[in-house]
Amino acid sequence: MSFTEYIKDKRFFLAFFLLIMVFVSLIMLVSVEQDNIMNHILYTNISCFFFMGLYIIIGYYYRRKFYQEFTTLIDSGQEEVMALMPTAQNYEQALFLSLFKKVIENNAHQFQKLYDEKREQHEFILSWIHEVKLPIAANRLLLENSEGKTVDYLVDKFEDELDKIDQYVEQALYYSRIDSFSKDYFITEIRINQIIKNSVKKYSKLFINKRVRIEMDETEQLVQSDSKWLGFVIDQILANSLKYTNDGGKISFQFEEDLKEKKLHIEDNGIGITPEDINRVFERGFTGSIGRSHAKSTGMGLYLAKQLATKLGHNLTIESKKGVYTKTTIHFPKIRNYYDL
Repeated sequence: MSFTEYIKDKRFFLAFFLLIMVFVSLIMLVSVEQDNIMNHILYTNISCFFFMGLYIIIGYYYRRKFYQEFTTLIDSGQEEVMALMPTAQNYEQALFLSLFKKVIENNAHQFQKLYDEKREQHEFILSWIHEVKLPIAANRLLLENSEGKTVDYLVDKFEDELDKIDQYVEQALYYSRIDSFSKDYFITEIRINQIIKNSVKKYSKLFINKRVRIEMDETEQLVQSDSKWLGFVIDQILANSLKYTNDGGKISFQFEEDLKEKKLHIEDNGIGITPEDINRVFERGFTGSIGRSHAKSTGMGLYLAKQLATKLGHNLTIESKKGVYTKTTIHFPKIRNYYDL
């Protein structure tokens, strides 16, 4: 900080000081005896300007230390700015430094958030590429070993692998649209029975191959949601249930309603979830002990289901007993009518 810049900062103080000195001089001129009046005014002004100049010079050198340290910090390009900030010399500087630190902290928080999101996306892309390569490799093996196999058998196997690819592509599509979710949904009153039937139809071949039975209450149920996004949530839950339900098992869809909400229970009698894993099944990429023993587990289905259900204003909960059952519940809060209270 140059002396000229410091004087510019003090321009209002200097103008006020000059005004005061003019006022004092006028008062002395009309109030003091005329003998040597000009000498008194001159001495008074010289003394006051001397002390004012001393104050300005001392203040400049005192303030210059702070601004020099701050300028050096800015020019240094150091990353640890918070630890290298100069000590405030007055309340104004303290406020300025507090605001500066807050801005830095907010920027660091936003940067960390963007970094985490980018890292998560990178990890998801890598895992997705790994998973989608498996059915592609399986199709190539089918082609290489197609001799002696019937066309119907090959078509059936190709169809299975294509369904897997389609599921992975759908997951990637919905994952990429989570951030822009607010632009692509419309909450209306929908028939959830039809959405369930569409999901069951989508996985009908897997139901047939594994001989998994379906139980569902046929009573028409209406909920407030978006049909497309809710359909994807149910798809992920159903796919997860089918994956871990043994041949000849059962998956049931049960409805429950109370004063606060409607509930859809999707329950299977599959291998269940261990107690140490139950609280982490909705984490991104988490597969747990069951996932490690089942190569098909990616840990993305329930994560996406939880994220989208939350954005729709629903809640997703899960309970399970290892080797007995797993029940996933979608909670649909009711819109309360305060005129009925």
